[in-house]
Amino acid sequence: MASEKNHIDRITLFVVLILMVASTVVVYSASSTWAMQKMQSSSGLVNKHITKILVGLVVMFFAINMDYKRYKPLTKWVLIGSILLLFATRALGGEVKGAARWLSVGGFSLQPSEIAKFALLFHLAYLLSNKREKLADVKTGFMPLMIWIGLVVLLVMIQPNFSTGSMIFALGMILVFVGGARIKHVLFSLMGLIPALLIYMVSAPYRMKRILSYVGFGSDETVTTTANYQLLQGIIGFGNGGIFGVGMGQSKQRDLFLPESYGDFIFSIVGEEYGLIGTIIFIGLFLTILLRGLKIAKYAPDDFGKYLAIGITSTIVLYAIANALVTLGLMPTTGVPMPFVSYGGTAIIFSSFAVGVLLNISSQTDLHPRERLFVEQPSMKIEPAVGKIY
Repeated sequence: MASEKNHIDRITLFVVLILMVASTVVVYSASSTWAMQKMQSSSGLVNKHITKILVGLVVMFFAINMDYKRYKPLTKWVLIGSILLLFATRALGGEVKGAARWLSVGGFSLQPSEIAKFALLFHLAYLLSNKREKLADVKTGFMPLMIWIGLVVLLVMIQPNFSTGSMIFALGMILVFVGGARIKHVLFSLMGLIPALLIYMVSAPYRMKRILSYVGFGSDETVTTTANYQLLQGIIGFGNGGIFGVGMGQSKQRDLFLPESYGDFIFSIVGEEYGLIGTIIFIGLFLTILLRGLKIAKYAPDDFGKYLAIGITSTIVLYAIANALVTLGLMPTTGVPMPFVSYGGTAIIFSSFAVGVLLNISSQTDLHPRERLFVEQPSMKIEPAVGKIY
């Protein structure tokens, strides 16, 4: 049976569109009180969010119609460009809350770490597809990949942005491991990273306070009253929601009790307004993306598409898991947004582009999964002459 081409994975597209639409409702509810005080309009922030979603949709459908193989010769240069942007961010970017993470270009704010994250994944996918047989060798295979990962992570960490740097490292290691790296090489890399992470954590008082408050230590009373305030307010939101939630637009925590209620802690607003049922539905949507993304990777026509699909899927799902764990108090508080749900600009646009690439890969699978049900099953054919089934 001939291959079915130009058929994108509609389930993945449908799920992402659901998340985008739902985010407009949740962001409006979470930001309305803050926007009224700061912008004199309860819809001021959500209007910006909707604009970014519309831009993301345009970028996504552009990527859907662009053959992903055309990115191969560009991955290295885009990654180098993103590294230069990270240097520029540290040198020229304005500091917000003590961190230089944004560049302003013509009135438009850009977060280079988001560009670098996806640029690194694209280039790792390219390198793995071309040099997988060399990956077992430390000098010619493993170390070149680790140098790219280490450089991007280092530049993100010194912004400082510990959460994004850690996520980029984890995503890079997932791709390297899936690509066939030896377990001992991966373990040695992780062991070598531990001392560096310990030094990094103790190098800033606010990071120490977050860690100490999470594990329940610290002689300073302000550790528990300030560093964990956001987390405690987020958990209160989940408690208020119960099983079925308090109802759409009825959140109390959004009334300036919960900082970043429309950003990193938006999942708490979901839990408060839609309850346990709502949070399960949201988690189920990301689980669907995981399952569909892995299936796309399995049926990808080449290794570049396979590793790219794994990298994109891992990024979206890992960020969603990390955000949920932070808001539930199962991880130390970090600034990790929930993909397609949290308010944001650069993250939404580049995540939309990545999903568009994933859908383009799905349109070029060798065989549509439904066709495989017929192709891969043992054939049963009746021979009229002898009446055998074989």
